[in-house]
Amino acid sequence: MKVLMIVNDPPYGSEKAYNALRLAMAIQKGSRDAKVTVFLMGDAVVCALPEQSTPDGFYNIERMLKSIIKNGGTVKTCMTCLSVRGMLETRLIEGVELGTIDQLAELTIQTDRLVSF
Repeated sequence: MKVLMIVNDPPYGSEKAYNALRLAMAIQKGSRDAKVTVFLMGDAVVCALPEQSTPDGFYNIERMLKSIIKNGGTVKTCMTCLSVRGMLETRLIEGVELGTIDQLAELTIQTDRLVSF
């Protein structure tokens, strides 16, 4: 089963990105057959920045993305969204891939389940 999760909100300030990644991780844990792809768009591209420092006991989006990648998931970030924010040349978390709207369209066509946050 292919699962596509589209995230639009920034990593901190609301809990949408956090909840999207929690769900992605739970799907990976619950089904070894699930192929999870997370596509970061809009302000969610900030989720892909490395060296996030959060207070003890607070969730850390960087660690969550690394876990998804480590467990066979794919994380893509919108190149246009990065460019608009002046971040196209910014270093991203290792394993995060640059993506395009055409790739997102293809992923959407091919997916079995689509969840948007």
